[in-house]
Amino acid sequence: MLLQELKEQVFKLSPSDRLALVSAIIESLQDTAISQPERSGAIRRMRNLLKTDRPAPTDEEVTSMLQERRVDKYL
Repeated sequence: MLLQELKEQVFKLSPSDRLALVSAIIESLQDTAISQPERSGAIRRMRNLLKTDRPAPTDEEVTSMLQERRVDKYL
């Protein structure tokens, strides 16, 4: 069964059956141990997504950005 077909079948279930299914899925995930190297690799990839060549903004620059955002949003 494909994921899309499974999703369609889930929406046909009653709310209590869906809740029971969610509980069963969570239990099955808790039994699955995530290996340390896998977690470390995921953390490293997430950190790399946040890297930039530019220095962090100063407090004054952040204040200015927030002020500009508020002007754009409310005026």
